[in-house]
Order: sequence, then structure tokens, then C-alpha cells
Amino acid sequence: MSPDAVHHQDNSIILSDSNLLKTHTIILDQGDPEEKRQEILDYFHKTFSLYETLFECLKDDNAFYARANSLRHPLIFYYGHTAVFFINKLNVAKFIDTRIDATLESTLAIGVDEMSWDDLNENNYDWPTPKKVKAYRDKVRTLVDHFIRSCEITLPIKQTDPLWVIMMGIEHERIHLETSAVLVRELPLDQLRPHRFWSKICQSSGIAPENDLLPVSGGKLTLGKGQSNKHFGWDNEYGSYETKVEDFKASKYLVSNQEYFDFVKDNGYARENFWTEEGWKWVSYRKAEAPVYWVKHSGEYKYRTMLEVIPMPWDWPVDINYLEAKAFCNWKSKKTGRSIRLPTEAEWYQLRALEPKDQSTWNSAPGNINLEQDMSPCPVNKNEFAQGFFDIIGNVWQWTETAIDGYEGFAVHPIYDDFSTPTFDGKHNVFKGGCWISTGNYALKDSRYAFRRHFFQYSGLRYVEAPELPTTEVNMYETDDIVAQYIEFHYGEEYFNVPNFPVVCAKICIENTKQARRERALDLGCATGRASFELAKTYDHVDAIDFSARLIQAPSALQQKGTQRYTIHDEGELVSYKEISLDDFDGYTHIKNKIDFMQGDACNLPSKYKDYDLVFAGNLIDRLYDPKKFITSIKDRIRSGGYLILTSPYTWLEEFTERNNWLGGFKANTGENYTTLDGLGDALAPEFELASQPVDVPFVIRETKRKYQHTLAELSIWKKIS
Repeated sequence: MSPDAVHHQDNSIILSDSNLLKTHTIILDQGDPEEKRQEILDYFHKTFSLYETLFECLKDDNAFYARANSLRHPLIFYYGHTAVFFINKLNVAKFIDTRIDATLESTLAIGVDEMSWDDLNENNYDWPTPKKVKAYRDKVRTLVDHFIRSCEITLPIKQTDPLWVIMMGIEHERIHLETSAVLVRELPLDQLRPHRFWSKICQSSGIAPENDLLPVSGGKLTLGKGQSNKHFGWDNEYGSYETKVEDFKASKYLVSNQEYFDFVKDNGYARENFWTEEGWKWVSYRKAEAPVYWVKHSGEYKYRTMLEVIPMPWDWPVDINYLEAKAFCNWKSKKTGRSIRLPTEAEWYQLRALEPKDQSTWNSAPGNINLEQDMSPCPVNKNEFAQGFFDIIGNVWQWTETAIDGYEGFAVHPIYDDFSTPTFDGKHNVFKGGCWISTGNYALKDSRYAFRRHFFQYSGLRYVEAPELPTTEVNMYETDDIVAQYIEFHYGEEYFNVPNFPVVCAKICIENTKQARRERALDLGCATGRASFELAKTYDHVDAIDFSARLIQAPSALQQKGTQRYTIHDEGELVSYKEISLDDFDGYTHIKNKIDFMQGDACNLPSKYKDYDLVFAGNLIDRLYDPKKFITSIKDRIRSGGYLILTSPYTWLEEFTERNNWLGGFKANTGENYTTLDGLGDALAPEFELASQPVDVPFVIRETKRKYQHTLAELSIWKKIS
């Protein structure tokens, strides 16, 4: 244990204030294993103690239950949440099978940090007392201390190792150190009290410097990091994304309160044209007239720090959400006649390249970050970096235009599988650079955090002059049960040694139509499109049509973006996150443009769908509202010598098809069995003949981890002879 740590009589561990504030996140691939163990042990205790000091700012027990923010839990939740996290994740990883307090480990497990700005949460919870939570935290500290001292350790520490889970808990607590500090800032002042170091805010303020735009050279860069990176990282940091950044200009300073005040004075909060649709709804709902931490007294604005209200520090950076930052940039563009916007994540990295140091190795922070300077923001012209820029990192976070998404190769960490994926929805924007209270992973260059655009953190902006950005779409996870099942059925794993159904069908189609032309094919009822891709390897063009627009969105996204994400159910509410890529399938990238995915009704297709050498209708006919009409109309859409290939399990159900429209599966007037194959032969004659004996093709559809549909479809091949 650190020499600055002492045991308290209640068995908690107290560290001196001087040993709490300045820390570096751990380098996980260097040094002696036992020295690394001790380093992680010290890092844990410092983090655990530092977090507890934040709650010393609350005046009394009642403050723990006050709703600082209607979209968040009261602070009593966050007081215990980070300790609960250690126990829950160690159990999930099966490194321990111990519970300290199962009730608390459930009640304090899941937060409400990702709600919409108008989604008021008024649930009542049976919260524990602060005394009970503190006693629980002390027990967790003892357990984790023992675990760190006794678990196996080898270097480098990998994502499957016990100490990786410990690092996850530590860095998780450092996230909440910052987010909880924001909640403390939102409490009424009469519920707070001064603190021996959280009250040590910057004492310097004055007239804000005039901002300017300075050049930044562009270039090619690759974002993301490899699995061998020396630091602990969250899942969204891994993978790679190659891009090119054009030369641009960036503001010399972060936007100060003074510079932002010009927007406020110009009635910016009342002028809809400066705001996005989402932003204007937020402004109207909140009736906002200025930044939330500007407090009006006697007609003048003052500034709310975490623990007090002070005269407005006009040269400190403004604290705002993305919606306000975006509106300010739109206003600035209008005023200056220049293309002003927020930087992209890649543009920020190009600027960040001017600062070679990173938190784990610097001797002292180059800016107001890592709790190494002030317990608040400070003047925007205090910390100078290279080429005349200030606050490249630190002071306040810098919003970007980038909606967070996983890099290529992204994979969730199984111990915390919902850390990033809920934010891949196009509604969470990345911010970069850290702020004065950013520590641990938060303060590293490679860290990636994103919040909803209405979210308040210690966040502001640096603007850039650069061309407008094209509209981009985030590759979100498909969560619709049926769609996800079909994606897995077409592109996912093979279950119970049953080969991939659409691939087998496409292979049969191609092998049994060698005498026909290979110009045009129609995949009717294509669902999520796997057979369409397979047919496009052989045919010059494939039309792929399905009645469900939801189903064809998946292959369309795969065709356009190259990847598609989806979730599949395991049990109850538990899911697995999966991603497919065109590159995973042989030849698909080269033939993707040979396919047109369209929504359509198989019984009522437009006249342009004709002259096909092959029509494949997989598992379609027994789900049509009028299969007889389909058979009649499809005959004229196939060229002479072409083929119609059908598969179906013949599960005729009146919920899909009226009884009198069934093609078979009933007793004929003669009293004999009349199969669907009989009906197809009669309906297709005399233009078509059965080209070969039908075959059964099995398929398996996964519903959950332990429930599957195992079905046999009959495949029949019909050749057009006239």
C-alpha cells in the first residue's frame, strides 16, 4: 500500500489529499508484474477515495436525495453505483462468486443517463441511506483490495485478464467522478458546502481575448487503436478508420463567455433559423435564453461553478451543450460570411497532433486537465500549445460534428456489452480534449466519449472554418426481432451443421440452369438478400424484391455502407451484438452494384420487371395473399428457356392466404390428396415443365440462444418451354 495511505478505525482507507489529485492511468504492458500489481492497487485506492471526496460537498443527507437533474437519479445512486460496478462485473466475468449486498447491487446498478431532454423520470425508488452506502463501499474496497493482491497477473494485461476488469471499474469510477461533479453543480447552493480542494477554483479572470482563426494542415490519418495498445480502453476506441482531412482553420481559443455573449445579445436563443430542428425544440421546451450556468442577478449575468456563484469570468470558456454550440456556429457563419462549424473528430485529431504528450507519461499536464491546475475552468488564454493555439486539450470538452460510431473491427467487450452500443444511434456526438476534471482514460488522446446533444458536461467549443459536411448516417444496430433473425439466418452462423439456406438455394439455381442465359435474375421475396448476392456472382443483373421495406433495408445498408449491425436475442432481455461486412463474403464487394433492392408486391409487380432468365422465389408462395395470381403473372416475366425455381415448406395458413387460394395441401374433388407440387404443375402448365425431381433443403432459424426452427423446404425447378 502507498505510504500516504492509512487505515481508519472503520476499516476504510484514507489517503492524503496531496496523493489523490495528480494521477496517471496505468501502462499495462511494461514493468515488473508485482510492481504493476502494486501500481494498480494504489491507483484503485486513490480513485476510490477521490470519488468519495466529491460527496463531502453535500451539506447533509437530504442533499443525497435531491433531483439535481430531472433526467438523472439523485446523487445517492451515483455514490454507490461505482462500487456496485466492481462487484457486478467481477461476478459477470466469473472471477468471483461473491455478493456483498444483492439488493444494493441491483438497485444501484443501472442509471438513467441517456434519456431524451423531455423524458421526465418521476419513478420512486427506495434509496438506501448514505451511511449504508458508505458501509457498502468500505466492504467493496476491502474485497477489491484483496482481489488485486491475490489474483493472477502477467504482462501485458489483456482484456481477458482479472486486472483488466479492475481497470474497467477504476476508469468507470473516474467517468462518474466527472459526471457526478456536473450533478453537484446543478444542486441548489443551500444543499452544498465548501470543500478543502473542490473549492479551489481559478482566481483569475478578466477581459476575454479576441478570437482568431489559425491554419491547420490536413493529411491522411488512421483513427482507432489496436488490441496491443498499452492503456486500458473502452470498446469503441479499438478498430481503425482511415480518412483524409483537408487543410482547415481553427479558432485560436476556445469560445469564451464573452464571445458567446455576442450571440446571446443578438437574440440568438429566439431566432429559429440558427438552430437545428432538434435544437429549436429543446430551446422551446427549456425556454432557454442563455447558457444554463449563467445566473441572472439584478439584470447581470453571474457564473455558477460547482460550489458557488461568482462574478462572470468573461475570459473563461463557455459551458454549453452541442445544440447551443451548433447554433452559435450557424450564427457565426451568418455574421462573418464564412463557413464556420464545429470540427469533426478527425479534424480534432489533426489539431491534437500538435501536442506530442499524453497523460500516462507527462510529468505535468500541458493544460487545465487531470486535476493538475484549477478546480474549475480558467481563462482561455492561459494555456498555450503549439503554433499559437490554446487549450488543445483541457479546460472544457470540445464538441464535434461527429455522431459516434464504431470503427471498422469494433467489437463489444463481453463484460460491459452495453457501454457503447446504445450510443450508436445517430443521437450522440463525440466530444474531445477533456476538461479540468478529466482524469484516467478520460484524459488520454485515444479516449472516445459521446453524449446526447442536449447533455451538459464541462463542455464548450472550438470552431473551424471548413467546407460544409455531407449528411452522414450512423450504422445503427438492427433490433427488430424478425429483421435481426433474417439477417442472422442469411449471413450469420450455421446451426446444427445445417448449411446456409440461401447460399445452398443459389448454388442449386446456378448449377441447374447452365443451359439458360445468365443476363437477368429476379430474387422475389429476397428478405435480407443473401441469395441475391450469390446470384449476382453469376448473373449480369439481379432485381431483389421483398414486400417488407424493413427487411430490404438491411441488404441495402450492407450494399451501400459495407457493414450491417444487428442484435440477436439470447434470453429474456439479453442480446448479443453482431456485425457483418461485405468483405467477409467472397466477391460481394465487386458485385454489389449488380443488385437493385426494391420493395414490391409479388402478386402485383410493375410491368418493368420482365425478361428474366431466372426467377427465384424462396419460401414465398405460402405467404402470399393470392398465390394463384402470382403464378399466373410470373409466367410472362420469364424468357423462353428461362427458369422459375421455388422453395417452400408449404405451411398454408389462412392468416396469410385464404383457403380457396391455396395451391395444394388439401383433398381434391376426387377425394385424393392434392399436394402443392400438384397445384404448381397444373398452374404452370403448359408453359412450364418440371425440370428435375424436387429436393428437400433444410434450414434453421435462430429465435433465441436455445430456441430454433428446423424446417424442410421443397425446392422445385420449372423450365419455360414455350
